[in-house]
Amino acid sequence: MYQNISHEKRYNKTLSFLKQHIQGGSRILDLGIHNPLSQLMQQQGYKVKNTNGEDLDEDQSSITDSKAEVVTAFEILEHLLSPYQVLKSIKAEKLVVSVPLRLWFSPAYRSKKDLWDRHYHEFEDWQLDWLLEKTGWKIIAREKWTNPNSSFGIRTLLRYFTTRYYIVFAEKNKQEN
Repeated sequence: MYQNISHEKRYNKTLSFLKQHIQGGSRILDLGIHNPLSQLMQQQGYKVKNTNGEDLDEDQSSITDSKAEVVTAFEILEHLLSPYQVLKSIKAEKLVVSVPLRLWFSPAYRSKKDLWDRHYHEFEDWQLDWLLEKTGWKIIAREKWTNPNSSFGIRTLLRYFTTRYYIVFAEKNKQEN
């Protein structure tokens, strides 16, 4: 199930946060294709439907047509050119979103093999907060964590002290409706 120990830690933290804020059995639209984390959410009793791999910058119909109570966006907003449009198009009343945080000691992530596996945005926590607030979301809870890996080197050492992931639970701002 887990690709590596780093994924296991992130998935467990994400599931723990989700369970604190979203009731089991809730209908969830998970942005992105079916993946190990959406499978784990289903195993926890959530009714998860994923988007189909369409370019969400260009086509938000799977979001606007969804009847889900909750939208989750785990590690996807950083890949979009316009997360603003995607967040504005969400009809659900609840949102759980996580992003990897910008690391001052590392350049923006860009896969050499996969043209789609790149980070257009490297968020700081205040940037995601501002984006959510500007798109009509009220932040209810937030959490950050480090995620060191088992390799050896200065970057590994820095990852013990530098927060890497940021997760937020937000609800539609009633003033926006």
